[in-house]
Amino acid sequence: MIVNVTPVYKWLEEESGRINLLKGGAGSSKSYSVAQYIILNKLCKYTNRVILIVRKTLPALRRTAMKLVLDLINEYGIPYSFNKTDLILNCRGNIVYFLSLDDPEKIKSMEANDIWVEEATEITLKDYRQLKLRMRRKGVNNQMFLSFNPVNSGHWLKTEIADKGIAKINNSTHLDNVFLDEVYRNEIKNLINEDENYYRIYALGEWGILENLIYTGWQAMTEPPVNYKDISYGIDWGFESHCALVRVYWLDGDKVIWEELIYERKLTIPEFIEKAKSIIPEAERQKEFYAGTDEPGSIEEFYKAGFNIHKAVTDVRDGINWCKSHLVGLIGANLIKEAQGYKRKEDKNGNVLEEPVKFMDHALDAGRYATYSIVKGNLGELIIEDFTLR
Repeated sequence: MIVNVTPVYKWLEEESGRINLLKGGAGSSKSYSVAQYIILNKLCKYTNRVILIVRKTLPALRRTAMKLVLDLINEYGIPYSFNKTDLILNCRGNIVYFLSLDDPEKIKSMEANDIWVEEATEITLKDYRQLKLRMRRKGVNNQMFLSFNPVNSGHWLKTEIADKGIAKINNSTHLDNVFLDEVYRNEIKNLINEDENYYRIYALGEWGILENLIYTGWQAMTEPPVNYKDISYGIDWGFESHCALVRVYWLDGDKVIWEELIYERKLTIPEFIEKAKSIIPEAERQKEFYAGTDEPGSIEEFYKAGFNIHKAVTDVRDGINWCKSHLVGLIGANLIKEAQGYKRKEDKNGNVLEEPVKFMDHALDAGRYATYSIVKGNLGELIIEDFTLR
């Protein structure tokens, strides 16, 4: 079997230790390489091994690390069985548990040989210490892998792990990944014209500094609210970049909570529609949907599929200013990750501009479309007509 690998994978084979930080920019292959390493160097070389693959929330885990591992095992033609209810994979006499940390009690009774934490900046230092205690199962070469973008130089991954020399560290960038599609690579390179801090984090893979954040004061949530007045939906189109579908819960006082429903790359519009139908009951498809105006053909396809879809109000500055004072909660790992790094641009002299950095903002744009379009319509300042085929 011939497998394409990057220098990150070779580092894992040759230099990784017991605790490993895979710190890198966007598209650097760090997650892909860890998944490959677990399959080819753990599942295929050992038996009677227990591996934990972890992310902070279950929906995010399903869409990222779990999907990646299953896709690669299928691509490599390696026999396995998978319990979809308990999220347990059996392969060549080894067991892989896919676990989320939204309920820490799940972890406390576990013993493992190896642990992979995807998007490790999402977890707490207490989570990390608890996971490290679980890596005590008898076996050779037990290892922990923590993969992440270095968004905040004040994060415990730097101050408590990297700076204290506790772990082996791999630094990677998009230049390490020759398989990255060029459209996305150019988007990363262009960050040099967008924001110095974003360029440092996502292009160079260096520790960033969180300043001038746009959305603050919100809480991360795991469940939708029970009492809400109404709902609306927002769509941000994408293919090479992520497409996003966000549900907005309207609370008393015009406060809102945004919930991530779809966040994926390489989805065709028919695939996007089918996923939306699988998530949203037919009766709710008559709630108001607002979509970016850059793809009228995509709006037309959603309309034909039975969604009550409108062209969104896309005023960035005013939309952000309204949403930032009314947004109280976020549900969904990608939505939360975007909000944690969503900041205003700075010019070459360090002056803060009104305009946000255009990178990793797909779910936030969808949430803003579904929120501010309703506000403008309700105020009567802008008439929003249904998209029809008249």
